[in-house]
Amino acid sequence: MFTPRAAPQQQSQSLSSFLVPYLIMLIVEGMPLLYLELAVGQRMRQGSIGAWRTISPYLSGVGVASVVVSFFLSMYYNVINAWGFWYLFHSFQDPLPWSVCPLNGNRTGYDEECEAASSTQYFWYRKTLNISPSIQENGVVQWEPALCLILAWLLVYLCILRGTESTGKVVYFTASLPYCVLFIYLIRGLTLHGATNGLAYMFTPKMEQLANPKAWINAATQIFFSLGLGFGSLIAFASYNEPSNNCQKHAIIVSLINSSTSIFASIVTFSIYGFKATFNYETCLNKVILLLTNSFDLEDGFVTASNLEQVKGYLASAYPSKYSEVFLQMKNCSLESELSTAVQGTGLAFIVYSEAIKNMEVSQLWSVLYFFMLLMLGMGSMLGNTAAILTPLTDSKVISSRLPKEAISGLLCLVSCAIGMVFTMESGNYWFDIFNDYAATLSLLLIVLVETLAVCYLYGLRRFESDLKAMTGRTLNWYWKIMWAGVSPLLIISLFVFYLSDYILSEALQYQAWDASQGQLVTKNYPPHALAVIGLLVASSIMCIPLVALGMFIMRRLRRADTASVA
Repeated sequence: MFTPRAAPQQQSQSLSSFLVPYLIMLIVEGMPLLYLELAVGQRMRQGSIGAWRTISPYLSGVGVASVVVSFFLSMYYNVINAWGFWYLFHSFQDPLPWSVCPLNGNRTGYDEECEAASSTQYFWYRKTLNISPSIQENGVVQWEPALCLILAWLLVYLCILRGTESTGKVVYFTASLPYCVLFIYLIRGLTLHGATNGLAYMFTPKMEQLANPKAWINAATQIFFSLGLGFGSLIAFASYNEPSNNCQKHAIIVSLINSSTSIFASIVTFSIYGFKATFNYETCLNKVILLLTNSFDLEDGFVTASNLEQVKGYLASAYPSKYSEVFLQMKNCSLESELSTAVQGTGLAFIVYSEAIKNMEVSQLWSVLYFFMLLMLGMGSMLGNTAAILTPLTDSKVISSRLPKEAISGLLCLVSCAIGMVFTMESGNYWFDIFNDYAATLSLLLIVLVETLAVCYLYGLRRFESDLKAMTGRTLNWYWKIMWAGVSPLLIISLFVFYLSDYILSEALQYQAWDASQGQLVTKNYPPHALAVIGLLVASSIMCIPLVALGMFIMRRLRRADTASVA
């Protein structure tokens, strides 16, 4: 069963130049590794820890690493759902609270921070996050986002109350409903003014990007995260399949549906993004026209968008000194720059979309639909993620013999919610970015690499092939063998080397901090304690694999020594 994941943040680029590497990576990485994890779960009939322990006791750490990564994800990912609840509740107000700037304390004008930024940025950074100037200033827990986080975890608990078997039924609903909302948004998006500008930008080929290694890295990483590889959730859900289930067919279908959904969602996004960019571009032009009209006492309607450049050239030659003064106040209006502005992560979900929604007719309706859809997607991801944690825990006889499933689920939600309160502090968004950027990427690459090598070279590809034939009655064809044994592992190693070299070559790890006085993000270096947390996040999951293997080796040597001494 497919559950979407939080993908790494990527720069804005046209779909046509992204589609070629995306489809290639889907064929050589996505489908083979998805099939591998589904087949392992279905064959071993256990969660991630038990499945890899069955293959080899020394591989128990692979399952442990998956659980650790999933636990990290559960700690911070549900904060997105909390923000979704916050925006959904405010979507019923008229006007929308992010559509206008609030008045200042003296009620003589608008708030300075809001004027320096925008109403949507102000609502996000000040009203939602109440963000601190840097990660070093923690501040206090914001009670409103904290209550929304508690509500999000309560909803997750109610959905997983009866264990992983019942979770699957809920995921069907959370996965199918967003398609209806996306279709409604597609119809609305295509009718918006400027939507064609966004779609034209999306489909305009930028062949120079194909020569950029990062375009291929982004495509591979997008496939990797969107399919949920390495988290253990695929193995957990597949363990409940019937042994005769055709998991090969399901891997192909899920991969194609996932990719088609990504392209479909991109069309919706770029149509709305085109509307937003066109609106901002035309607003900028109108401000320049008004400035020129007032500064040079021109007749109303004399300057238009079509003759603006000609008028500017005439004024510059006729009144050079005065024009040079006015020129300093003019903004450079460019539709291309508006479209190519890199928007990523939470900024796309909560700033760009909310800015586009506020300019739509009946904006409250579109806001409710959008944030309800966002909640369904987020809850679907959370249910898959918690299943990856709960299945190994309930498989453990030590834990399940002492605690019922409801208690295990409750403790998981309670602990995750308590730790997640860190992300509702004034510096919480900075810590959220740290977890989002560093808690999973390198770890998942290593986990899936070890999984692939273990199946092909430790368990044995021929042995695994015979197991699949015994289960499903189908012979493994050459495509899967070549991908598993050679192409996919080499690709993962390449990705791993790229990320490591990128981190090593960068002089200092940096983050984007909000400057209230400027109303914009500024780049700062991470302080030592943040770097230490980043190191712990990466090491705590990766080190599970060698440490558990070492512990198993020592235990076996001790047992042999005890047996020899008794003999």
